[in-house]
Amino acid sequence: MALLLAADGICDGRRRDELHVPRARRRSPLPHRQMSALAALALLAAAAAPQPVGKVSWAPYGHLSDGRVVHQVTLTNGRGMRVRLINYGATITDVDVPDAKGKVANVALGFANLADYEAKNGDYAFGAAIGRFVGRIGGARFTLDGKEVLLTPNDGPNALHGGPGNFQSKLFEMRPYSGNGVVGAILTYRSPDGEQGFPGNVDVTITYTLTDKDELRIDYAATTDAPTVVNLTNHSYFNLKGAGSGTARDHLLRIAGDQLAETDPRGIPTGRFLPVAGTPFDFRKPTRIGDLIDREHPQMEGRRGYNHSWLLAKRSGKLALAATLTDPGSGRRLDVLTTEPALQIYAGNWMSGRDVGAQGVAYKSHDAIVFETQHFPDSPNHPNFPSTRLAPGETYRSTTVFRFSAGARK
Repeated sequence: MALLLAADGICDGRRRDELHVPRARRRSPLPHRQMSALAALALLAAAAAPQPVGKVSWAPYGHLSDGRVVHQVTLTNGRGMRVRLINYGATITDVDVPDAKGKVANVALGFANLADYEAKNGDYAFGAAIGRFVGRIGGARFTLDGKEVLLTPNDGPNALHGGPGNFQSKLFEMRPYSGNGVVGAILTYRSPDGEQGFPGNVDVTITYTLTDKDELRIDYAATTDAPTVVNLTNHSYFNLKGAGSGTARDHLLRIAGDQLAETDPRGIPTGRFLPVAGTPFDFRKPTRIGDLIDREHPQMEGRRGYNHSWLLAKRSGKLALAATLTDPGSGRRLDVLTTEPALQIYAGNWMSGRDVGAQGVAYKSHDAIVFETQHFPDSPNHPNFPSTRLAPGETYRSTTVFRFSAGARK
């Protein structure tokens, strides 16, 4: 049974409990009659050996400009991987993972303090939850059940990531938990009817779980009291050399998809799909990002790099591999698994070096890769796309797993 801290509402910061949770031990079989005494003793010793433990801790992180308190949860597994997140925007601030030699580095871009997250993260969404609707909705409007829904535009005439005042600026309630060999945090938010122009009161739950397999799992759930559309994701920027270590163009990328959603010059899907073979979008085999990102193609015009959606090969709704990112220098590898039908890759094209990250280094274009697992942008305006409609009595569910490992250095 899971143990909960701050079971009701936001962690109040008055305690700094740390739960140490042993992994579930596998029962050792009884020795066979012919098993030697030495083998039996070895089995007993293995069963009694110390097991890796997970730890969850929480503390105040700072105050928003309106005085509200933001908290940070730190999740650490039994292998030394560590994830930090705050309830402002349900934001992942740090992902610390070892390389092939055991050297630990934070591989997620972000800011050093809450003031910067509040003032600047609207331009980047470092590590933030995105909702109610990830990506662009063309003209900030769509038709739902025969009625036109008008959204608030924030990207020219379009609504991007739900519009202004989206989830990345909301204060979620947060409950850390630990048990059954994992550590995590449950974050909840009620999006009121009419927020960003979307209909229905929508209750959102995002559960972050860190396992002893070095997996960061994100489970999304949402319900509504009126027909609406929902499309959620996380917007973490990854550089496997370490955040602030320069370009990610030398990373190897593989994407499990052979078609790309075509977009118009505004970045709005046309409803058509293009084969990736022979184009700058062909990552069906591990390929150095820098070898393709500068190539000319009509879909690259005006983009400065990748900000495109791939149609994934496996779209059964079951968890499947979507992409793999590898840094040959450190040996770190990131596998991205999802239940979603599409994957938007963003290469940080518009990071100009204007803003300094947590490492004291200015982030520049192509310094990281974002994996936005999702339904396609502008889906409500394309009947041929997988539906994002959510009705009362239904539950929206989506899962993404970021699985880290480290192989041989090159």
